[in-house]
Amino acid sequence: MHKIIRLAVVMIICGLTMINLSVSQTMDDPVKKEALRTIDQKAQLLIDVSDKIWEYAEIALMEYQSSELLEEVLEKEGFRVEKDVADLPTAFVATFGSGNPVIGILAEYDALPGLSQDSTPFKKVLEEEGNGQGCGHNLFGAGSLGAALALKQVMEKHAIQGTLKLYGCPAEEDVGGKLYMARAGLFDDLDACLAWHPDYETSVDVDSGQAVDDLRVEFFGKTAHAAFDPWMGNSALDAAETMTFGVNLLREHVKPSVRIHYVITDGGKVPNIVPEYAKVWIWVRDLDRDGVKAVVERVEKIVEGAAIATGTTHKIHYEGSYHEMLINRKGSEIMQKNLEKIGPITYTEEEILYAQKIQKEAGIDEKGMVVNIEKLKEPEKYPEGGSTDVAEVSWITPTIHLSITCAPHGIPWHSWAVVASSKHPIGYKGMFLAAKVMAATALDLLRSPDVLEEMKKEFDEKRKGYTYKSGISPDQKPPVRIKRKS
Repeated sequence: MHKIIRLAVVMIICGLTMINLSVSQTMDDPVKKEALRTIDQKAQLLIDVSDKIWEYAEIALMEYQSSELLEEVLEKEGFRVEKDVADLPTAFVATFGSGNPVIGILAEYDALPGLSQDSTPFKKVLEEEGNGQGCGHNLFGAGSLGAALALKQVMEKHAIQGTLKLYGCPAEEDVGGKLYMARAGLFDDLDACLAWHPDYETSVDVDSGQAVDDLRVEFFGKTAHAAFDPWMGNSALDAAETMTFGVNLLREHVKPSVRIHYVITDGGKVPNIVPEYAKVWIWVRDLDRDGVKAVVERVEKIVEGAAIATGTTHKIHYEGSYHEMLINRKGSEIMQKNLEKIGPITYTEEEILYAQKIQKEAGIDEKGMVVNIEKLKEPEKYPEGGSTDVAEVSWITPTIHLSITCAPHGIPWHSWAVVASSKHPIGYKGMFLAAKVMAATALDLLRSPDVLEEMKKEFDEKRKGYTYKSGISPDQKPPVRIKRKS
């Protein structure tokens, strides 16, 4: 049965390959067409890599198997791989070529906790309290790998000058691995960088997203018997609840672009002991770093007041600050042209039915898959909520970002539905398209110094003299859970 299912998947992919080869005839560049064919030829390898990362489902800074798998494939394909970079045991940089220009591609592969799910179009937990690829990072990592392998092949065959770097970037969902990689200077020599992300629509991204501050707040009180002599205690949980009450009152008095969200990660052990310790994990977001800073200053006062009101003490840990994304319009225009020339994804009736079953299970309109490619738009004044550590790279070098349909329209992200879609042909097809668009765009950058110059000029103008400053302190270490096994 397993072999039959695998054969069916291969047949679907072969059908996809034929579709993409015919669509890509609109691409008038023979070297680009060769790169696209290389991705078609490596389709099964990319599926295998994606599926293994999906099965590993490793959360932030635990992605040992996932990073090692990518490293092994890259080494086998002739890349020079530097491992354990930036004090991150699951990060790496794979390099091919030499000299300028230097083009980077970002790859992610971390999963999310508590989202274990089978590849069925209905909710089916594989492992209780297990992890799952609820953001499609298995596709992200394998798709970026596909672009790098295709580029390496045509660069080598056609003696294209330049250096290609694939960055293995762990812990996007939690720690912010690129914060540490940026602080270590790993992106400093890039002339441009490319990235993508699974979505339920296909577009070149021109919205900046949100800057964010990540804070952990600790309160320290004094225990007592909650029934016999509670007046002898000072409740750290009271302080945490006073803080969150104050934060919720603050929501009325911030700009519409601000987002504040938190969880109480520790509020005591049993009800009959006044808690001496409590911890709140809170994120503050806004359109830019200045906006976040202003809100965080008010949150700090709320924390201080909560401690005073409850007779406790407090400590704030600043885990990291992300920038908003710095959009490069010129680079986005180049990527948009390649996206339109390669063309949209075509789905089978079975794939559309699978998507509709997921939508029905999720209680949303059964629209299936989004096929059309969005036109390049003007940036939104108030972009949708969400942040990414890719933004750190965008303030160091011109960065172009792409979203590709990999899941049914309208499903909630960071959910079982994304996990299911990420090990299915609807996810694979998006992964292939992303790989092709990035490969074609990277070839434009490698062979067109004037394009890179225009991107750099725009980049410098938008930075207005700002020099990138890391959102983590110089001596801050990543919260590594276990060391890489020798």
